[in-house]
Amino acid sequence: MDWQDIDDVFLDMDGTLLDLHYDDHFWQEHLPQRYAEIHGRDETDARNELERVFKSHQGTLNWYCVDFWTQELGLDIANLKEETRHLIAIHDGVLDFLHYVEKLGKPRILVTNAHRKVLNLKMEHTEMERCLDKIVSSHDLGLPKEDPQFWSKLQSLLAYDPQKTLFVDDNIEVLDSAKKYGIKHLYTISQPSSQKPKREKLPYPIIENFRQLISD
Repeated sequence: MDWQDIDDVFLDMDGTLLDLHYDDHFWQEHLPQRYAEIHGRDETDARNELERVFKSHQGTLNWYCVDFWTQELGLDIANLKEETRHLIAIHDGVLDFLHYVEKLGKPRILVTNAHRKVLNLKMEHTEMERCLDKIVSSHDLGLPKEDPQFWSKLQSLLAYDPQKTLFVDDNIEVLDSAKKYGIKHLYTISQPSSQKPKREKLPYPIIENFRQLISD
């Protein structure tokens, strides 16, 4: 990493700074169980139904919207997410990296698809907000990061230079979108979830630990 060539540091949250296990467990295990319990459904049928509904909205802003799923499923998603908050965890090496970037004088900007209600929960639980200079949710701009127009809207907000921006995200589709817009320094995460195997042979440089980006 040539830090002389970096002006801004953009960082994803779920699966990048934070362990994706919390989100995987919530959407794949906890929510189907609670959905079946609350609506008096068979859990297997409820799980299959939810999977079909989820797939129909994947990659859209609705996919990430707590208010949308609350209305769609007839459940208070924000409250249900509180029930598993003990699983929210920061990836190893992240805080060291954030402190290092601060010493370099580079702005640390969280750029996430997460809904503000989820953001508030995770920032409260991890206290990571004090290590960030700005937080931007795709819900603020009305487009998910997968949409290339998101990055032009973000530029009107932050006035960044894509050629001098570092962006780290675990989502390959999001990185593809950022690349199309011209963001130069793109990295991904080898193991978004601590409970799943490491990923290999990805189309972007892979970080196993954020300390790899720290130069002595």
